[in-house]
Amino acid sequence: MLVQAMRGLAERGVDGLLIDLPGCNESPAALENQSLSIWRDAVGAAAAQLGATHIASLRGGTLVDDGAPDMPHWRLAPAKGPGLLKTMVRTRIAGDKEIGKTTSEAGLMEAARTAPIALGGNLLGPALVAELATAEPSEIPRLTVRALGQDIMGSPLWLRAEPQDDPAMSAAIADDLDQWSASCGG
Repeated sequence: MLVQAMRGLAERGVDGLLIDLPGCNESPAALENQSLSIWRDAVGAAAAQLGATHIASLRGGTLVDDGAPDMPHWRLAPAKGPGLLKTMVRTRIAGDKEIGKTTSEAGLMEAARTAPIALGGNLLGPALVAELATAEPSEIPRLTVRALGQDIMGSPLWLRAEPQDDPAMSAAIADDLDQWSASCGG
């Protein structure tokens, strides 16, 4: 979805970069050693190194996009850390139940205080879990927030069991980002 939106922006002559945070994808850093604070610093460093002029973020990305707070920010469907964490914990509990293992939210959260735990197919360390438990998107001076289903039409692809795309939603994101960035982000 995001790659399609970025291609749509490129067709309009708008450059974009989808950063790879430490511990994710091709990063040599271990995910279990990461935290929202580390990711926030990485966003700021990437923005400075690449000469970014605007920042766009989606869902949980809005928890770390304030690493460069002086730039205009565009956020789609911002998520709060407790909600993301709760969803991952519930998914883990349901998966454990399917294999006959009894797991509780309290037990998982207690275990996460001292050691990495597997949530959402990822090994998350104590620092990341602790920060997610209370994280909310920061207020940014030049902020534009878009709601999915109101400002940008589409469905929450991140809630689907199988990966999918939504070309119309990607086009709508590209259109909105193009107009927003041309207006200097508000």
